[in-house]
Amino acid sequence: MKKALKILVVLVVILGIVIAFNYSRLNIISGYSAKSMSSSVFVAGRSVEFTDTTDNNFSPINIADDVVDASKKIASASVFGLMTRKAVYRKGLGSVLITDDYDFSQETPVPHRSAITRMTAYPYGGMKQKDTVFTNVNYDQINNAVTYAFAKVDDEDIKKTRAVLVIYKDQILAEQYAEGFDKDSKILGWSMTKSLISTMYGILQYQGKINVWDKAPIEEWKNDERKDITIHNLLQMNSGLEWEEDYSKISDVTEMLFLKKDMTKPQAEKPLVGKPNETWYYSSGTSNLLSGILRKQFDTHQGYLDFPYDEFIDKIGMHSMLIEADMEGNYVGSSYAWAKPRDWAKFGLLYLHRGNWNGEQLFDESWVDYITKPTPTSDGRYGAHFWLNAGGFHPDVPKDMYSANGYQGQRVYIIPSKNLVVVRFGLAGSDGMDFNKFLSEITTAIE
Repeated sequence: MKKALKILVVLVVILGIVIAFNYSRLNIISGYSAKSMSSSVFVAGRSVEFTDTTDNNFSPINIADDVVDASKKIASASVFGLMTRKAVYRKGLGSVLITDDYDFSQETPVPHRSAITRMTAYPYGGMKQKDTVFTNVNYDQINNAVTYAFAKVDDEDIKKTRAVLVIYKDQILAEQYAEGFDKDSKILGWSMTKSLISTMYGILQYQGKINVWDKAPIEEWKNDERKDITIHNLLQMNSGLEWEEDYSKISDVTEMLFLKKDMTKPQAEKPLVGKPNETWYYSSGTSNLLSGILRKQFDTHQGYLDFPYDEFIDKIGMHSMLIEADMEGNYVGSSYAWAKPRDWAKFGLLYLHRGNWNGEQLFDESWVDYITKPTPTSDGRYGAHFWLNAGGFHPDVPKDMYSANGYQGQRVYIIPSKNLVVVRFGLAGSDGMDFNKFLSEITTAIE
């Protein structure tokens, strides 16, 4: 009995040491789980059970336990009963992790939305497309590519694909969804949100309200070595600012997304460790800093919240889209935009048509050239908040392809030389999916 007691005491001590050592990590695990659960349930309309067994079912997030209060629209998560974190849903602003001092009675501005659905066929309206057969398209090859995207390997669903759309000359050639999903399912784009932020700058540039070549309007930088960083440098993620983008541990990005009230500040507080225009480094902090700079362009918070919907999102009929905000009301431009797959595809089509939507120019055609110009030192892989194939990363795919990319393989591919937009969503990226093979099969099917 005494021996068993000693063993129990030792185990308790070891557990205590492990918990103490990983305390901050538990904070982030709980935070991720609560935020993911809240958005999945209250933004996307999925069940707690579905979210637990899919979106939150990976290590180490799956050690967290979630509780959802549907009446208060709050999701709570903890690990072994420790480090409880809460995320609350706010209509129009999505879900956000909150702190203990959060005031539920506070009045929070929300974006005004317009939901006019035109009585024309997709993509310019909500009506069904007419059947169209293109003689230069190998439909069997397109279908083979889609089948590949959903195919299991040795009975294991390693690709975890949820949705695929292939659109040629505005016409849907192929569309398929995994079980439990359909064309009305809202899906998180993760870092595809970065490309939305870039688009907002393109619109302001076109309207003459901002110049991306100007120095970044950050007061703290005016009298130190960061003073020469431009908005352009930030859009190309080539500012030279310090940042650690590592989701496997406590890093700058995980602290920002799961611990900070104001996500526009962390990157602004970082020192210069390289030279602007000579040091490319992928940084979600930079995207949120750009969201903060964007907010400064408007006289009111309401104007900032309304802008992307008024001038872009609702204008092209992406009515399902919602960009989530942090506790201070800043759009989380790095990570948190939701929309139905067909609406995400409209985003790709807007770029395929070089900023023109059904006759209305939303941003200058030259903006497409700007965002697809490779960032110095990126090996032809990155432009202004878009990923590129200019360096031939996908060797069997046209080099003019560019894309909005997100965590776990969220993709909107724009391929001008083939007049194509290809959309893929899932829970696995290149670790489970060969995107070069997938895209090559599709692009070579267009003669």
